[in-house]
Amino acid sequence: MPQTLPLSGIRVIDYSHFLAGPHMSRCLAAMGADVIKVERPGGGDAGRAHGYFKDGQSGYFLQQNMGKRGICVDMKDRRGFDMMMNLVETADVFVENYRPGALEKLGLGYAALSARNPRLVYCSVSAYGHTGPDAARPGFGLIAEAKSGAMAQLGTDGEAPPLLRIPIADMYAGMHGVAAICAALLGRVATGKGQHIDLALYDCMISIHDYAVQRYTFSDGEELPRRTGSDSPETPIYGVFPSSDGYIVIAAQVDEAWARLASLIGGAALDPKFATPTGRATHYREATALVKTWSSARTTRECLAALDASSVPSAPVQTIDQVLADPQVAARNMILEQTHPVLGKVRLPNLPFRFSDCDTTPQRVAPLLGQHNVEIARELGIREEEIADMQRANVLASEPAAG
Repeated sequence: MPQTLPLSGIRVIDYSHFLAGPHMSRCLAAMGADVIKVERPGGGDAGRAHGYFKDGQSGYFLQQNMGKRGICVDMKDRRGFDMMMNLVETADVFVENYRPGALEKLGLGYAALSARNPRLVYCSVSAYGHTGPDAARPGFGLIAEAKSGAMAQLGTDGEAPPLLRIPIADMYAGMHGVAAICAALLGRVATGKGQHIDLALYDCMISIHDYAVQRYTFSDGEELPRRTGSDSPETPIYGVFPSSDGYIVIAAQVDEAWARLASLIGGAALDPKFATPTGRATHYREATALVKTWSSARTTRECLAALDASSVPSAPVQTIDQVLADPQVAARNMILEQTHPVLGKVRLPNLPFRFSDCDTTPQRVAPLLGQHNVEIARELGIREEEIADMQRANVLASEPAAG
């Protein structure tokens, strides 16, 4: 018999769009929360208009909203607003990622909702947070990645820094939101009160620096991290190396791993001047050249086999098709197959949670627009005739496939 999921019995209202908020609430749903995705008529979450598309359905939306139920309600109509307030009174968590002040105008700010439900944990995600000189400025993950100094460390000097191509700021903020919400729920056990969590994409990107800030501050402002392409001169050998048919990464920055790599390569790599981190950093061009000469003379398969035999951490630089064919990915169930009512079988990335006593595999595909309008309205005690009236007036809206 399946064990109870950690957040079973917790109800989450997801009033967010695009990525950071939806990813956060998707994680909460995977851990057992009843997540209700609330969308507005006229297209719903803006993520539904974001590709890749198939038969009019957004894979972007499907990935970040699986495991949830969904309603589409017009809160400009008093009946829709009242339904939303009734829903808030049943909720434990409210997630939103609009610009600060936007939801206050709709009557959905923290002060208004906590007055109705003092136990509510309310999590806001925005570009810059709810305080500071930039609080009112718009922004997305790209903005935070650029301003944070992370982008300035990528690529090669003399060229524009590349885009990260994966949404680090949004996903990192979403995961921080999961941690903060769970902490606030635990704290509520003692206090009986919820609270407002104010998360900023920019703050999250500042916090992710593991080396750059300390290097600058500890050197009294003398040293700025440089863009070094595929190398890491401060901590060699740690980077990307060519094979005869592709690229691999090698992480031999610690002495033990370097000693094993040097023994594998032989020759000049065994020179004592490379034996310490300081020595390898001082002579990093020479050390890196030795490794590149060795790796480029062999295929990726040959490189990895030799490195594995020597216990040197390494991996191929894989393309997405190779990732999906990776036996490790299959063993960890990191690509989910779901049955969608419009698309049929779909395959999407799983979440990384693994609990010993329960299965966090999502049991629902992402909702169609307005798919659970009637179900949730009934749970809130709204009479059948009123539900029908709200549907006819498009206060409760849905896409045709939702029924």
